[in-house]
Amino acid sequence: MAQPRISAYLPPDIDPTKAPLAFGRRALPKLNEELQSPELLTQQRALMALCDVVHDPEKVYQAIALGFLDNLKTLLVHHDQTVRQKTTEVLSVMVLHSIGRQGLIRSGVISALTGLLDDPVDICRKNTHQIFDMMAKLPEGAGGVLRAGLIPPLVLKLKMELDEIQELIFDTLSNCLRVEVSEALEAGAVTVLKEKLSHPSTTIRSKAAWVLLEISSHAEGKIAVCKEGVIPVLVSLLEDPQPEVQVNATGALMFAAVTPQGRSSAMVAEAIPPLLKLVAEETSKARLNAIKTLTLLAELPEGRQTLLDHRDTFQRCLDDPSEAVQRAAQIAITVIEWKP
Repeated sequence: MAQPRISAYLPPDIDPTKAPLAFGRRALPKLNEELQSPELLTQQRALMALCDVVHDPEKVYQAIALGFLDNLKTLLVHHDQTVRQKTTEVLSVMVLHSIGRQGLIRSGVISALTGLLDDPVDICRKNTHQIFDMMAKLPEGAGGVLRAGLIPPLVLKLKMELDEIQELIFDTLSNCLRVEVSEALEAGAVTVLKEKLSHPSTTIRSKAAWVLLEISSHAEGKIAVCKEGVIPVLVSLLEDPQPEVQVNATGALMFAAVTPQGRSSAMVAEAIPPLLKLVAEETSKARLNAIKTLTLLAELPEGRQTLLDHRDTFQRCLDDPSEAVQRAAQIAITVIEWKP
């Protein structure tokens, strides 16, 4: 069932009139003073004006230099939902700029945002997760998310958040898991992701498979994926009607099949027929991953025996326009034809 999109419109009782901006260098200092005003309407208007200002990278640089971020962190816990909404909106615009991301990381905004994970206002939570997503694209930002202890609550939120926000959480997790995976495993991420592989949303199925791919790139992640019975679900997704789901599922399966247990599980799940089908489809985005996965399965005697009858499928790949596909096919043929 489709979910309604999160609205960024303000409540109907809020005066949307923006504060008039002064010209020149006094504009930002004036706004900074207004953010600290005891008057609610003054704060709201200052934040609305600031949302426009921070689209300019130069203004972002000036705002950081003037100490805006300390005031914005204070407003994140404001009792008024409009103040929280516009504060997170300002930060979500600032983080789009390189100077903004660096400033937010240095100022400790990641930790300050953790309290908004349970905010009753949908748009506040969405803005918060957009900020996490953009921050985690930088190694130091991903490290900041990890240090803030956000991985367990992010995994938990996958069980209950709106689909639109779940998509952002998947992106944040995928970047953070390149740095460190143990916290996610301890939080039960593999079990949660396994459930998401059957989600009706193509985007969520695809992103869940991508996060599992990142998990499977770590040794302890490969073990967890096999232990939790994820491989049969990944095999079922090889025939998903959506190409992006196929390619991510095949990638996750490929990493898991590096281990003996992963290869055995893939054979039991009868992964070879759908993988061969992907290899035979010249337009398949999953073709390269499928060839590499079959090469791993060919290391098992029963896998090699099965694939000996399908060498022509790999031979056709030797003329593929992609050099990567050509090389992978040649390696696959060598492994399949190997004799002890």
